[in-house]
Amino acid sequence: MGHAGAAAAAVRYLRPRAVEPLPRPELRCVRQDERAPVDPAEFRRVLGNFATGVTVITAPAAEADAGPAGFACQSFASLSLDPPLVCFMVGRTSTTWPRIARAGVFCVNVLSADQGELCRAFAVSGADKFAGVPYDAAPASGSPRLTGTAAWIDCTIHAVHTGGDHLIVVGRVTALGSTEEPADPLLFHRGQFARLAPQA
Repeated sequence: MGHAGAAAAAVRYLRPRAVEPLPRPELRCVRQDERAPVDPAEFRRVLGNFATGVTVITAPAAEADAGPAGFACQSFASLSLDPPLVCFMVGRTSTTWPRIARAGVFCVNVLSADQGELCRAFAVSGADKFAGVPYDAAPASGSPRLTGTAAWIDCTIHAVHTGGDHLIVVGRVTALGSTEEPADPLLFHRGQFARLAPQA
């Protein structure tokens, strides 16, 4: 499947009528002796103890878009070695995701420890996120490859799956690289940025 086909398949997931609903469980009231559903605030607090890296997902401008797209993402992971696959999660209400889907390709920019402000810039909705941000084109997709990152992974959209209020986007890696001198990553832990501590 080419870029256009992958983009079309990804965009279809944005239309509720195209998503096949999962079988619904039998609904009933929660009894007094049963635990209530997980509180969202508590869910976020507890899961915040899991430290993650921080990335910026970028994509080149598609025909319908004025410029490139990008957003800050901490829900990123490697998925498969053969074939080489990675994945990231994005909210179904994201306004940036449809632009990435139309492009059919993306680049994962793994932020280094001193790029917290860059992350904040790409976490803002509605602003020109690329204003004043130096980048070049990733070799395979042409997606923005941000300057100064610890690593970059160039991908084509391989598959998109639903996952509750998010989409799980799987990318097939076409090119990748890292800095010659290993750079410490930017981490996110308990609601704030963090750094690796030197080993004793």
